[in-house]
Amino acid sequence: MFALLSRVYSAFAPPTVEKRKDGVIRFGILGAAKIAPMALILPAKSHPEVVVHAIAARDRTRAEEFAKKHGIPVVRDSYQEILDDPDIDAVFIPLPNSLHYEWAVRSVRAGKHVLLEKPSVNNATEAAILFGLPQLAKEQADAPVVLEAFHNRFHPAVHKFLTFVSPADVVHAHTDSMVSSWLTAKDNIEFNYAMGGGSMMMLGTYNFGILRMVFGADPVECVACDTHVFGDGVHDRCDTDFAAQFRFPNGGLGDARSTLRGPLLWKPSEARVTHREVVLPADDKAGEPLPEGQEKARTRVVTLHGFIHAVLWHRIDVKDTYVVRNKADGRPLRTWTETQSHKAYTYRDAGPEFADAAPAGEPWWMSYRWQLEEFVNRVKGRRTQFWVLGEDSTAQMRMVDMAYEKSGLGLRPTSEYR
Repeated sequence: MFALLSRVYSAFAPPTVEKRKDGVIRFGILGAAKIAPMALILPAKSHPEVVVHAIAARDRTRAEEFAKKHGIPVVRDSYQEILDDPDIDAVFIPLPNSLHYEWAVRSVRAGKHVLLEKPSVNNATEAAILFGLPQLAKEQADAPVVLEAFHNRFHPAVHKFLTFVSPADVVHAHTDSMVSSWLTAKDNIEFNYAMGGGSMMMLGTYNFGILRMVFGADPVECVACDTHVFGDGVHDRCDTDFAAQFRFPNGGLGDARSTLRGPLLWKPSEARVTHREVVLPADDKAGEPLPEGQEKARTRVVTLHGFIHAVLWHRIDVKDTYVVRNKADGRPLRTWTETQSHKAYTYRDAGPEFADAAPAGEPWWMSYRWQLEEFVNRVKGRRTQFWVLGEDSTAQMRMVDMAYEKSGLGLRPTSEYR
C-alpha cells in the first residue's frame, strides 16, 4: 500500500529537475484543455530537456489564468501566434478532435514538432492528408516530428503484456474501458458531434489500439457495432457507449466495449486475450520429457488489467492450461492449469528483453512521461524503442471509421481546411 501511495503521489507531484542550458525543447500549447496538465505540464517538470514556454486559447483571459496556475511564462493571443513564435520548437495540440487536423497541418507547415492528442484526427481521410504531407517525407532531413499521443502504448506494462501474446495464435480478444458518468455531462464536448465527440473517439480508440497490437494487424471488417445515444434530438449522433466486434486477418475476433456513462465505482480497463491450443515442441524445456507417442498442448489466456492508466494500478495475469495426450487417438492423459501474475512499472521490471530500453525510468512515471521521453528522443535524433508511426495512426482511424459506419451513426465530419 505504501508503494502504491508513494507512486501515485510522485506521479501527480513529480520532482522538478534542473533544465539543461542548451538544446531544451520549448513547447507551446494550443488551447487551455483540461488534459494538458497531465499530458504535458506534469511530465515536463521531470524532463531536463523540456520547457512549457507558451500557451494560447480562444479566450485570452482563460489562457492567462491557465498560465498563472501552471507557471507558463508566455501567453499569446492566438494559436497562430504560437506557430509564428521562433522561440517555440514544438506544439502540443489538445484541442477538440475536429480541430486536430487543421492545427496539426498548420504546425507542420510552420516547421514545428507536434505532439497531437489522440485520436489524431476526425477520420481516415484527414489522417491520410496529415501524415502524407510532403514536409513529413523521410528524405527531409529537418522534417518535423509528429506523434499521436497514444500515451498508454509507451508504458512498460503494455509491452510486458505483449511478450505473453502470440498474435498469429489469438482467437479472441476482449477489451473494455469506462469513464464514470459523473465526469461527463450531456452538453460536454464528449457528446458534441461537430467537435468530433462520441465514446469511440474519446475512449474506445484506446481499445482499438490495443486490439491492433494484440493481433499485430489491422481488422479486415467490423462485424457488429451497437451504440446508445441520448436520443434527445440534439446529441443523436454521439455514442454514449458502444460494443463493437472486429474480424482480423488470422480469423480471430476482437471485441471492444467502452462507455462514457459508467457507474460511480471505477473499473480498470481490461484486455483479455485467448489463444488457440498449440502443441508444444518435443524438446520443450518446461516439464518432464514425454514418452514416445504422447504430446503436450497448451491453451493460453493473458489478461492486462489497467491498460490505459497502468501507473495507478495494473496486473498481468497469465493462465496456461496444459494437456498431455496420446498422439494416436487424442485421448487426454493429464490436464492441469498454471497461473502467474506480473507487474511492470519500469522497463527494468519488464524483463531482460527490455534491457536496451532507454531510459530505465522510475516507477512513478506516468505513461505520459514515458511518451514524452520518446518524443524528445525522436526530436533529438536519438534512438526510440517505441513509437506510433503516421501509417499506424492512419490505420487506427480506418478502424474507427469502420466501426462508425457499421453503427449507422456515420463518420465524424471531415475538415474543409486544406
